[in-house]
Amino acid sequence: MADGTDHQRLQHPHGSGWARYCPRCAHGLEDRRVDVEQRLRKVCPACGFIFYMNPKVVAAAVPRQGSDIWLLRRNIEPAHGLWTFPGGYVDLGETVPAAAVREAREETRLDIRLDGLLGIYSYPESAVVMVVYRATVVGGEPSPTPESLEVRRFGPDDIPWERLAFPSTRDALEDYLGIEAAPRGARKTPVGKE
Repeated sequence: MADGTDHQRLQHPHGSGWARYCPRCAHGLEDRRVDVEQRLRKVCPACGFIFYMNPKVVAAAVPRQGSDIWLLRRNIEPAHGLWTFPGGYVDLGETVPAAAVREAREETRLDIRLDGLLGIYSYPESAVVMVVYRATVVGGEPSPTPESLEVRRFGPDDIPWERLAFPSTRDALEDYLGIEAAPRGARKTPVGKE
């Protein structure tokens, strides 16, 4: 039974080596060049299905209350015990903004209003694309959940930079603080780090 501690074992590793069988007909997949794409892909020789290796979309928000932001200390792997803002996978049939609001509630018990896109973050070594919003706390009572050990309010000078969970956490918080410090007319939405 999955309890959150075996996250790495349950997740597909980066790359395509784990994909061995066609999800349509169960025949073995082969590495083949797809000419129209000029790329090597996992292809089923029996039914022609192409198994695309695409990143998962993660929706997240940086919740603001006054001049402070709310972060949570993760109670799940990866990055157990480290700090981040609320976020998680977008479910099929769910919009990215709705997922960001849902994840904030699930992980912090805070109700938020999305104020705009903060940035989109992707990295070659990561199997996720992070869509991060600026948000305002509009209700709820902050408290730990099964996914968080602690939920805490931080001033801009108190962010635990040395204990952040992911590169995207650091990049998004740096972008957030840069946007918040900019004059109102000069604010631009970053598109993430290259």
